[in-house]
Amino acid sequence: MKTEERGPLSGLVTVKADWDTPAVIILDQTELPNREVYVRLTTPEALWKAIYHLKVRGAPAIGVAVAYGVAVCMRPFADAPFADFFRHFVELKKYLATSRPTAVNLFTALDRMEKCILQHRDLPTPEIVICLQRESEAIRAEDAGACRRIGAWGLGLLTPGMGLLTHCNAGHLAVSEYGTALAPIYLGQERGYQFRVFADETRPLLQGARLTAYELQKAGVDVTLICDNMASVVMKKGWVQAVLVGCDRVAANGDVANKIGTSGVAVLARYYGIPFYVLGPTSTVDLACPRGEEIVIEERKPEEITEKWYARRMAPAGIHVYNPAFDVTSHELVSAIITERGIAYPPYAETLPGLVRSR
Repeated sequence: MKTEERGPLSGLVTVKADWDTPAVIILDQTELPNREVYVRLTTPEALWKAIYHLKVRGAPAIGVAVAYGVAVCMRPFADAPFADFFRHFVELKKYLATSRPTAVNLFTALDRMEKCILQHRDLPTPEIVICLQRESEAIRAEDAGACRRIGAWGLGLLTPGMGLLTHCNAGHLAVSEYGTALAPIYLGQERGYQFRVFADETRPLLQGARLTAYELQKAGVDVTLICDNMASVVMKKGWVQAVLVGCDRVAANGDVANKIGTSGVAVLARYYGIPFYVLGPTSTVDLACPRGEEIVIEERKPEEITEKWYARRMAPAGIHVYNPAFDVTSHELVSAIITERGIAYPPYAETLPGLVRSR
């Protein structure tokens, strides 16, 4: 079960598993762009903290890490009777589900691992553990394949030399290979499209500055870093012909939950007449969620705004802070939702189900 990386960043592995000395191995993204540090995770607590503290992040990458984590963390119970084995899994699933409530891939991966256990409940538990390993590798392989197909569909909407703007990080670091929103850029890079990319810094955790700018530059893409509040300026100057963003969850009506600031970019794009494309695997589409208002939005600690990244505090002590990790972009502002199964156009309540159910 060897994990192989391809594409323009083949030497950069976001998440993989070591089955010989069981562990989930992640690239610690909190250390980027200054250091490439890999961390071994062997306990539920370590995996939970890595997800919550964004050492591993991006909805698809979280799903892969959790799948690997279940296979690793269930190894100590390999000799237990099935009833005890399954009880430990249920506890593990409930615990890991609290790490990032907005990313639907987290729950999809946990549900798949549960289904795998129940499908093989008649096998000895050591063999069930092997099945979990295989299922987790299948989840990773499916993600990698989906990303390349998303890139191909997305590239079909773009033309050489375009100026593109992206927000947060939906690239190689957020998935297994290529990315979602960045996948068309990487495929275009391979084919000589010479895109010019503007990367929003993405306050307050700077995923655009630390991660997107880092990986695009590493891949040789023409990338310019801008502050979030500069997006309007580059759009007004005519430097942007399309916006590409990822998604953590898509509601049945096409409302999109993505990193905080995405909805503002969508409003600007609509004003300037620029297509606003959302790219993600169909696993991020939640048909059970009718509209964006139903999506649980994670709120994070005030220190990420008042202190993080600063040599000294940059806000008054005791100030009230509102720090949502995501916002919801109305489906009315989304030009198209690009998946590995094809492209959905409005009305999304009619077009998304067909793509999702063809999985």
